[in-house]
Amino acid sequence: MTEFSIIGTGNMANAIGGVLADGGSSVTYIAKDQIGAAPLSGEVVVLAVPYPAVASILDAYGAQLDGKVVVDISNPLDFDTFDSLTVPAGSSAAAEIQAKLPDARVLKAFNTTFAGTLASKKIGDQTTTVLIAGDDAAAKQTLSSAVEAGGVGAIDAGSLSRAHELEALGFLQLTLAAGEKVSWTGGFALVR
Repeated sequence: MTEFSIIGTGNMANAIGGVLADGGSSVTYIAKDQIGAAPLSGEVVVLAVPYPAVASILDAYGAQLDGKVVVDISNPLDFDTFDSLTVPAGSSAAAEIQAKLPDARVLKAFNTTFAGTLASKKIGDQTTTVLIAGDDAAAKQTLSSAVEAGGVGAIDAGSLSRAHELEALGFLQLTLAAGEKVSWTGGFALVR
């Protein structure tokens, strides 16, 4: 059984935690007012917060994240204009996090799914699939196994550099939903 600490208590945090708990993982939530004070008991830490909140979390926990698997779910887009990503061109939120946490194993995951599709475990008639990018094979396998045990698919999307493309896909999906072109319970499905 894998132990997860989820920083955040919103829709995505609860949907991710629900999938993980359904698969037998232990899940602890850390609310906004507990950041820095609550211990990171999990071997995997999920940053289930908007990208602008990440920097203060990294500052609050610092070296406590060393050696842990850190999962970034954010889509670093400009929520005022919905017209661009806020990270440097060619980079990603996950790459920026890895640069700040060189001794953690950073993964990008969950940013191409909506909370509704994680909770229902379906996108239309298809099983929801979580795309996972990262440089540490063991970390990816730990997350993949926990997600699959919870009834959701998982695909290794490659190295952490692929987070750039995953964030572009997440950006597209969010702008389509915000523009009411797709529903918040819909999205992109993968057929194997």
